[in-house]
Amino acid sequence: MKKMLLALSLTGALFTSVGSWAEESATVQSPVATSTVASFQPASVEFDLGETAVSATDIQSVVDYAKANPDAKFKLSGYVDSTGDAETNKKIAKDRAENVKAALVAAGVADANIELQKPDDIVAGDETSSRKVEIALADAATPIAEVVDETVTVEAAPAEEAETAPLDKADTMLIFVSTALVLFMTLPGLALFYAGMVRRKNVLSTMMYSFGSAAVVSVVWVIIGYSIAYGEGNAFMGDFSKIMLAGISSDTVDGIPEIIDVIFQMTFAIITVAIISGSVAERMKFSAFLIFSALWVVLVYAPICHWVWGGGWLGNDGALDFAGGTVVHINSGVAGLVAAYMIGKRMGLGKESMAPHNLTLTLVGASILWVGWFGFNGGSAYAADGTAGMALVVTQVAAAAAALSWLAAERIVRGKGSALGAASGAIAGLVVITPAAGFVTVGGALVMGLIGGVVCFWAVTGLKRLLKADDALDAFGLHGIGGIVGALLTAVFASEFIMGADAPASVLTQLWIQTKGVIATIVYSGVLTFIILKVIDLLIGIRAEVDDERMGLDLSQHGERVE
Repeated sequence: MKKMLLALSLTGALFTSVGSWAEESATVQSPVATSTVASFQPASVEFDLGETAVSATDIQSVVDYAKANPDAKFKLSGYVDSTGDAETNKKIAKDRAENVKAALVAAGVADANIELQKPDDIVAGDETSSRKVEIALADAATPIAEVVDETVTVEAAPAEEAETAPLDKADTMLIFVSTALVLFMTLPGLALFYAGMVRRKNVLSTMMYSFGSAAVVSVVWVIIGYSIAYGEGNAFMGDFSKIMLAGISSDTVDGIPEIIDVIFQMTFAIITVAIISGSVAERMKFSAFLIFSALWVVLVYAPICHWVWGGGWLGNDGALDFAGGTVVHINSGVAGLVAAYMIGKRMGLGKESMAPHNLTLTLVGASILWVGWFGFNGGSAYAADGTAGMALVVTQVAAAAAALSWLAAERIVRGKGSALGAASGAIAGLVVITPAAGFVTVGGALVMGLIGGVVCFWAVTGLKRLLKADDALDAFGLHGIGGIVGALLTAVFASEFIMGADAPASVLTQLWIQTKGVIATIVYSGVLTFIILKVIDLLIGIRAEVDDERMGLDLSQHGERVE
């Protein structure tokens, strides 16, 4: 374990130092050797990975010379860094040169006239030449004066100019609306959904969990959460370059201002934390929950978000999670289950009536969640196009199918289909389709919804009894199990018709990738949640006092009550 932690620390340090050096030297003009036709180092992070988009300007002098001299031979070399693993650097350098060769061939230069430097001949560049690609005449005897008017060095445009795309008003408006919808899912959607299922004496305290998580997570997200989730960092977590949203202004990323994406992703973090409160309702101190929310979003949510959506190892491995099956639902469900075990069962469970206070609130909350999920899944397309439209359709179909299958299962087991069952079934379907919304057909969504409704019904009945945990409002049964089912079925139903060339080549291979993501999320979320709660419990305690719990958390925690 010590070796692993040391390795991770060294990896992070190396990544940070190399990344900083790359940023500082990205626009340095490279010197040109006597036989050089063109030499350039595009200012792009991807260039360090052996990939780069080569512009026509970069290679125009070479193309012009090749047209004027059809027999001219060119030699491409990719210098390597003087740091890191030598063999890996050689491969990356070779990849850079191959990318430039492909651009030359596409521009009309004969493939046979281009020679790539052999990997063993690639040498480390100095501070001004490393990581660039050099195009030179293969015949050193050829007078350089014949190559164009003079040696050409092409400087890349500044990174911020290269990465900035024109504002896309339609896409931006989609994220505006989706942000409001996802926040509306928590306030008041989830708050009402949960509040209707608790006893009268705990209605306000249950709603305050959602309200409090919105307040705490919003502040923590802009201070450090967004940076850990979406900063460059390494494969496991982002760096601290975007603390307090440093460097983020009105500049656009893929046509959408990054500042808008900050708050869109903030709403995902908010509802993830709020979901956990369902497992500890009616017995967790409000102060302890606020502290837990702040720590959990930084130490658990943000890193897992980075794994999947922020350029981390899981996303790079090919895991499919369109809108948060792992990041939001498995993550929160597992955390809720761990919290339920640690805080213990409600007083009087199994002896006193725990009947819902007001199922009207629950149905209204479920309805708001259903509508808001259009922003949750539709907005995750990040474009006002057919993908977003299909995401809305499959979201609706899966929710409806799951509501029906839950009601059917409930009628078989209990003789009647309940209003709470219909609401829970719809939520189960929405959870199951979340990771797959941009990848499956309507038929796939229908089957996923039907399966999800039945499996989640079993999870909140049979599995819940087996686990012997007082998951008060079934956060684990709906979100944890629903997220797992959705993540795995995404591999099965991901469609080439929807995804095109991005569709998985093999169901089994993709299923293994999805399984790794599920396991990693369960383990990481479970362990870190336990540690966070244990520390808080040692410091201030996480459970309300016996008398406070008996009185009800509305009065004991907030000094108010519902009349």
